Amino acid sequence: MLFNTIQFLIFLPVVIIFYYLLNPKYRWVLLLSASYYFYMCWKVEYVVLILASTLIDYFAGIQMEKQKTKIKKRFFLILSLLTNLGLLFSFKYFNFFTNNGNFIFENLNIAYQLPELKVLLPVGISFYTFQTLSYSVDVYHGRQKAEKHLGYFALYVSFFPQLVAGPIERFSRLTPQLKTVHKFSKENLINGLRLILFGLFAKMVIADNVSIYVDAIYKDPSIYSSKDILFGVFMYSFQIYCDFFGYSTIAIGTAKILGINLMDNFKTPYLAKNIAEFWQRWHISLSSWFRDYVYLPLGGNRVKWQRWLINILIVFTVSGIWHGANWTFVFWGCLFGVIYIIEKTFNKLFRINQPNNTFSIINVILTIKTFVLVSLIWIFFRSENIEQSFQIFKLIATNTEIETALNVKLSVFLFLGLFILIDIFLYNTRFDYWCNKQHFIVRWILYFVLIFSIIAFSGVEDFQFIYFQF
Repeated sequence: MLFNTIQFLIFLPVVIIFYYLLNPKYRWVLLLSASYYFYMCWKVEYVVLILASTLIDYFAGIQMEKQKTKIKKRFFLILSLLTNLGLLFSFKYFNFFTNNGNFIFENLNIAYQLPELKVLLPVGISFYTFQTLSYSVDVYHGRQKAEKHLGYFALYVSFFPQLVAGPIERFSRLTPQLKTVHKFSKENLINGLRLILFGLFAKMVIADNVSIYVDAIYKDPSIYSSKDILFGVFMYSFQIYCDFFGYSTIAIGTAKILGINLMDNFKTPYLAKNIAEFWQRWHISLSSWFRDYVYLPLGGNRVKWQRWLINILIVFTVSGIWHGANWTFVFWGCLFGVIYIIEKTFNKLFRINQPNNTFSIINVILTIKTFVLVSLIWIFFRSENIEQSFQIFKLIATNTEIETALNVKLSVFLFLGLFILIDIFLYNTRFDYWCNKQHFIVRWILYFVLIFSIIAFSGVEDFQFIYFQF
């Protein structure tokens, strides 16, 4: 089920109404049933994967807490790791490894073909497996008590607002809220609807309309001029941001109406001054996950400089692999890691201090520099393969004589400008908080513009959210 469909427009009010009418003791049953229904609307059979991950991690958590020694605990941690990573590998990476293996065999003249799995990638598998893995690791290290109530643990794994594309929540943050008795709040309803509205605007008006031009460029970049290709590259930055930010914002707004606060997943990332700050503002739940469960266990920055370099490259490379089974994602992650290291090293050597004023000339220049860098790196993220990535870079430099072929609608620039303006206002705040501080006339004008834009300028086709493929 997609957030930007009539089906969800009916589903959500029904869940909310019954949630607040139901005895609080049984609300978890409603939310769990709604979450499984929400997921099964995509493909019924794959709910078995969530059930398997849930049951094994529930069992492993309880068993780890019972054990007195690390060695015995480790057995059940390994069970959890093998289950979740095994599911992830089987459905997401198996064909990637077999295809590369067959390529090697072919070049070595070995007459053998590794088999391929003919299966669809389960929606959200990268998200809910990482969510349950964090629980298992925390229980193993004694940072988290094992959950004894199977229903609440299952709900933690499958909570429908953030099930298929995050935010990736920690057990210690989400589950206590799921167990709390929430009374209906007009304030939560208003703030939740504000977030849903703005998220739908970002997705349906910006991301979906911009995707038309991005898809045209990446379908055959050779027929477009350097200017058009650059336009498509920069538009993809806004497409992926508005698409994923839109999903996260709708998810946060949906949970807010139920009285549950999900973590903010984006904080105006394109206003970052450097790559390090960008990753503190982009997909925050994943960045913090890699920090806590990969970077810090490797030693973080408490190691020698040479080892720190390796730690950074490992984290960014694994992050790239997490996003997809393609060498483009590996290259994308490594490139971010290299630039991160260069910037950190440069700033340390020359002791560069940024001005405190966010919108000073120097900071504006740094922001533009970072946006351009990130946009160019997104080329590897969007391309079908490495060859196309380098082809696009080459065409940007050489296709200067080709006449412009893209005919961009004025409405795209107008609404993109509106989004950028709002995004600037949201620096270090959130849309619902920002709305609370505005005069009611300003708020209602903005509501009208957003609603009118969604009705008048969103396409009739339901575009899938980009991060569903991860």
